[in-house]
Amino acid sequence: MAVRENEGMARKILMGDGRAALAAVRAGGAGRSDTATAVRYLLQLLEERAPGKSVEVRVPPFGAVQVIQGPQHTRGTPPNVIETDATTWVPLALGELDWGEAVASGAIRASGTRADIAALLPLRP
Repeated sequence: MAVRENEGMARKILMGDGRAALAAVRAGGAGRSDTATAVRYLLQLLEERAPGKSVEVRVPPFGAVQVIQGPQHTRGTPPNVIETDATTWVPLALGELDWGEAVASGAIRASGTRADIAALLPLRP
């Protein structure tokens, strides 16, 4: 995976590598490395689209970012957290899964008054 230095993130996934990983995941049967790259690439796009520190978006074990301007936390668990798995995050971020349906089904756990990123989706790689 080719990466380069970036101000906000220590390593930035290049567009070609991110798109290739997404294609592999969408085709089915992607390995852990492609899945990790796809998840991190989409988190990177979200962070670029909505910079800030008021909401933490977690996709364990692959990555987490803080997004959206507003009150920020400095210690412990942030007050606004969104957590999901990779099999939910990828289609959600690409607009292939509805935010409300994913939250209602329990595929996304969102807590806090600012933990709704539906308006930021889909991301366009």
